[in-house]
Amino acid sequence: MATDIRPNGQTNGHTNGALKRVLRIAGVSGGVFDRFRSMQDLAKDPSIDVLFGDWISEISMTFRGNERATRDSDAERTAFEMSFVAALKPAIKDIAKNKQRVISNAGSCDPEALAKVVQQLVKDQGSDLKVSCVTGDDVTEQFKAMLKSGEKFPSLPSDIPIDQWGQKPVCAQAYLGGVGIAEALRHGADIVICGRVADAAPVIGAAMWYHNWGRDDFTQLAYALVAGHLLECSAYVTGGYYTGFKQELLYANNCTNLGFPIGEIEATGEFVITKEENAGGIVNIQTVTAQLLYEIQGPLYYNSDVTARFDGIKLTDEGQNRVRVTGVVGSPPPPTTKIGITARGGWQAEVHFFLTGLDIAEKVELVRRQTLESMGDYRKEFQTLTFNVTGSVPINPKNQASATVDLRIFAQSRNPDLMSAGTHKGVAPDTPSFGKWCIENCLQGYPGGTPAMDLRQSIGKPFFEYWVALFPQDKINHELHTFDGKTVPIPPPSNTRVYPRRQDSYDTALPLALDTWGKTVRAPLGHVVHGRSGDKSSDCNLGLFVRHADEWDWLRSLMSVGKLRELLEEEDKGKKIDRFEIPALYAVHFLLRDHLDRGANSSSSYDILGKNLCEYVRCKPVDIPKVFYDRGTI
Repeated sequence: MATDIRPNGQTNGHTNGALKRVLRIAGVSGGVFDRFRSMQDLAKDPSIDVLFGDWISEISMTFRGNERATRDSDAERTAFEMSFVAALKPAIKDIAKNKQRVISNAGSCDPEALAKVVQQLVKDQGSDLKVSCVTGDDVTEQFKAMLKSGEKFPSLPSDIPIDQWGQKPVCAQAYLGGVGIAEALRHGADIVICGRVADAAPVIGAAMWYHNWGRDDFTQLAYALVAGHLLECSAYVTGGYYTGFKQELLYANNCTNLGFPIGEIEATGEFVITKEENAGGIVNIQTVTAQLLYEIQGPLYYNSDVTARFDGIKLTDEGQNRVRVTGVVGSPPPPTTKIGITARGGWQAEVHFFLTGLDIAEKVELVRRQTLESMGDYRKEFQTLTFNVTGSVPINPKNQASATVDLRIFAQSRNPDLMSAGTHKGVAPDTPSFGKWCIENCLQGYPGGTPAMDLRQSIGKPFFEYWVALFPQDKINHELHTFDGKTVPIPPPSNTRVYPRRQDSYDTALPLALDTWGKTVRAPLGHVVHGRSGDKSSDCNLGLFVRHADEWDWLRSLMSVGKLRELLEEEDKGKKIDRFEIPALYAVHFLLRDHLDRGANSSSSYDILGKNLCEYVRCKPVDIPKVFYDRGTI
C-alpha cells in the first residue's frame, strides 16, 4: 500500500491502494461562534495537510467594515476576528510539528493587522511558522468612483439600482478567489490570513498549490469549488442541521460532538468527504446532499476563479463516513465577482409580550392600537414597525406554556433619541421613546397582560443595511503580502465568460399524475422528504430531496413552483421563484428571490438566515403515496 506524498516530500500516511497524491484538508470553523476545539484537535493529526476555517459572515462583515470605515487612524483599525487567535494558539506547536498549513478569512476587514498579531503569537510560542496575508477585498474607493461615474450596481436579489436604496454606503468589499492563497503557499507561507474571500476560496487555493493546477484547469478548480462549498460550514456536512437527525444522531446517542469534516482531493479534482475518526456525527449521501443544496443560486455556482455546474453531480457511498463526489463540470469564471456594500441603517429595538389562552388575535389588535396611539405622529419616524405573533394555542392545551404565544413589537428608526430609553448621550430619561410607548399601556391592556421583564432589548442598537451586487474583477487590487516583506500582485483572470444574469429555471418535464402510485396518506411533506434552506443576502434557497430512486418521479412531479407557493401560503411574498433539478441526487431546488426582509443584517423576521423556511415547508401536509410512507418516516 503506497502513501500519499505532499509537496514538501513528507508522507501524510493516508493509504489509497495505489500511488495517488491526495490533499487532505479539514474544515475547522463554519463561523465566528464555532467550537474552538477543532483546530487544536485536528492539528494533532499528521495525515491532514491543511486546516482552513470560515470566521466571517455577511453580518460580521458589516460590523467590521463599519469599524474600519469610522476609525481615526490605521493604528486603531483592528477590524478582524480575535476568536481565530484563541482557536489557533493551542494548536501552533502541533501545526509546526506536522508541517500543516492554515488558511483563514478571519482577517475580515483588516487582514494585515491580524497577520501581525498572528506572527507575534507564533513567535511567542517559540515557532518559526511563516505568516502571509492576502488583501484587495476592500474596494470602497473603486466602488465610490464607479458610483460617481454613473454605475448602477443593481441588487442581485431584486435588480433594483443602488440609487433607489436610500442608504449612504460606508464601505464595499469584493469576494476574492483562491489564487492569492495559492501564491502565498507557493511562496512558503505556513499561515495565510485573508479578508473577504469567497467561502470556498481557501480550498481552491490549497488545491491549486498542492496539485500545481493552473488558472485554466477549470474541471479541477470546479471540483475544488464544490469541495470548499461542502467543507466550509464545518459540521453542516457531518450531521449539523440534518433533517434525519432523529434516528441517526439523537436516538443513536451520536449528537453531542459532531466531527469536523475532511476533504480528500485528488489530482483530477475528484474528492471524498469524510470526517474526524474519533468524534461523533455522520457523513452519508443525505448529509452531503443537504450541504450541497445549501445557499446555492441555481445550476451554476459562480466564483472568482471558476464556474461549477451542479445539476450533473453524483454522490457515491464509499463506506462508513465516506462519500465520493463526481460529475462536476467546470467552465471559466465570470469577469465579475460579488460585492457586499455596507450602510448604517439606524437603530433597532424590540419589546415582547406574552399572550395566553383565548382571543389571541383580538389581544394583539388591542396592543397594536394602544401602542400606535401612544406614539402619535412619532410613528412616522420608524422605517419599520411590526407586531408579530410567534406560536399558536392548541385546542385544550395541556399546560400553560403550550397555551402561551409571544408578541414581538419590532422597530427600526434613524432617530437615536426615539430608540434610547434615556440612554442616548444628551437625551433626558423622560424623553418619549419606543420602549416607554410599548410598556406604558400595560395597566390598560389585555387580559393577563405580561411583558418580558428584561427590557434591555427595548434600547436601540445599531443595525446595518447590506447591498449585494457585481463588481469587475479587473478593478480589484488583489495582492499577496509575504512573510518576508514582498508584495506580489495577483492579476484578474484572463479567461472569463459572460453568463446571463438570471439562471435557467423550469418546472419538471413530463410530470406524472399524482395518483400514479396508488393510495396516499395525508401527512407532513417532511415525513419522507429531506431538505435544507439558507440565505444569500435577501434571497432564500430551498433544496428538497428524497432517499430512494422510485420516490424521485413523485417529488419532481409534486414540487412545482405552483405547489411551493401553495405550501408557503401567507409566507409567499409573490416574488419570482426559480427552480431546477439534480436528478442524480433526487433533488429539487428553489430560489426565492428577495424573499427575506433585506437579509440577516436588518431583517425584522426571526428567520434572519432563511434556515427555517425548509422546516416550515416540510411540516406542511401533502398526499404522500402510502408505499413510500410505509417505509418509515425520516
